[in-house]
Amino acid sequence: MIALDETDRAILRVVQGNAMLSAGAVGRAVGLSQPATWRRLQRLREAGVLAGRELSLDLEKLGFGVTVFLGVKLAARARVGVEDFERAVSAIPEVRRVEHVLGRYDYRLRVVARDLADFERVLRRRVMALPGVGEIEANVMLSEERRPGPL
Repeated sequence: MIALDETDRAILRVVQGNAMLSAGAVGRAVGLSQPATWRRLQRLREAGVLAGRELSLDLEKLGFGVTVFLGVKLAARARVGVEDFERAVSAIPEVRRVEHVLGRYDYRLRVVARDLADFERVLRRRVMALPGVGEIEANVMLSEERRPGPL
């Protein structure tokens, strides 16, 4: 684990909001010079604290107006391995996230669809047809609040 000071935390808060900012822009936001900010960003990348430069897509503007969280419990008697299920579920384009969890369900899936009819099609033809699926619970997302991380 890397030791973070308040300046590092301030930098992380800024880049969480926009990972595409230049070192100069981040530095201005936290009161550091561009070279000092660049060195800190590089140290955070090398330590693995900053990984990649992901952009988030506005799925609603792309026509995906429905997000559903699925709890999936694998059948107790299924002869399918966890790796087989994960490989199959990861191949479904509408499944945006696959989380292996402890609790009532084995997996939590984040599924996007154009509308509820499209979601029903994805559920029936793709998710329910996956190897080893025993039980599914669906929760439709009504709204989402994006908050900065814990720093």
